[in-house]
Amino acid sequence: NVIVLSEGATDESFSVLTFVDSADIEREPGVLKNDAGVALCTKEVFVVVNQEVPVGPNEKPRRRFVQVRGVEDPAMAGLVHNLKLKTGGEWFSDAGIEELQPGASGAGENVAIQAVLGNGLAEELGNDRPEKRPLQVGETFSLGARTWKVVGLLDSTGSTFDSEVWAKRARVGEDFGKANVFSSYLLRTASPRAAEKLAEQLRGYKKAPLNPQPETKYFQQQAETGKQFLVAIIIVAVVMAVGGVFGVMNTMYAAISQRTKDIGVLRILGYARWQILISFLLESLVLALIGGLLGCGVGLLADGLSARSVVSSGPGGGKSVVLQMIVSREILMSGLILSLGMGAIGGFLPALSAMRLRALESLR
Repeated sequence: NVIVLSEGATDESFSVLTFVDSADIEREPGVLKNDAGVALCTKEVFVVVNQEVPVGPNEKPRRRFVQVRGVEDPAMAGLVHNLKLKTGGEWFSDAGIEELQPGASGAGENVAIQAVLGNGLAEELGNDRPEKRPLQVGETFSLGARTWKVVGLLDSTGSTFDSEVWAKRARVGEDFGKANVFSSYLLRTASPRAAEKLAEQLRGYKKAPLNPQPETKYFQQQAETGKQFLVAIIIVAVVMAVGGVFGVMNTMYAAISQRTKDIGVLRILGYARWQILISFLLESLVLALIGGLLGCGVGLLADGLSARSVVSSGPGGGKSVVLQMIVSREILMSGLILSLGMGAIGGFLPALSAMRLRALESLR
């Protein structure tokens, strides 16, 4: 995909595109079309809404940033973004609103904006209620000055759309001050190389200054904050690993000091030095493996947990993102390999000192 923003915009929140250019842009060579000859292009408006979070009587006021994406054609947007709805939901109607039964909203309104929610946001909004469960299709929530009704849930776990509200563009624009503009165009291309070519082609667009770029590059730029967190996590992990190595080393030196005579007996019985080395090295690896398995077991308890974080989206902006912890098989294997590596490094010097003990001296 190629995402098109206005010139100078680093995020959809700060991008302003006019209606006039949309027809020309979707006709650009390189934009894929469906069987009906319609360009695979979604025109969207994106806003970040500051929402008040319900709190108890003795709690401090809290607020969250909620990402709202207004789309013209939800089915087309789902196709271009490669997203589907969960079973039991549907896309919002052309009108984007529906009447509520009396008392359904709890706010005195009889009309609600139809909305499709990401998994993470549905869970986050559901936690505001006493029952502490994700919002389901048919339920309502408040955002801004309006009541919103959930008509569908995105199957979006693991993507940025997990933290978004989707609704009709006209409704989002009218309510949040973007009635006559778009924030972005998203164009489907045949391949990554075609996306690069289309982005370069759109940089030469004469009618308006644009900032087109492949969608993957756009999200890489958005993830810069995450990279800083990753570097910090790696530094902490290295420090803890060094501490773990010294812990294993201290444990093995203590074990060898208590078994000095046993080592001497083994040497007299004919065991070679390399066999002594291997035996203590294996003992160190077993201890490390037990510790690694315990650590992986504790880590598995966090699998599937979600947390909310506010991240930067450029100068003066922020987004509230719902993050889901995923403890995959690859992560578990990496943890076990790291623990075995710590055991091998921490156990080598003690095992080497045990190997060098002389039989008669160790029996004294």
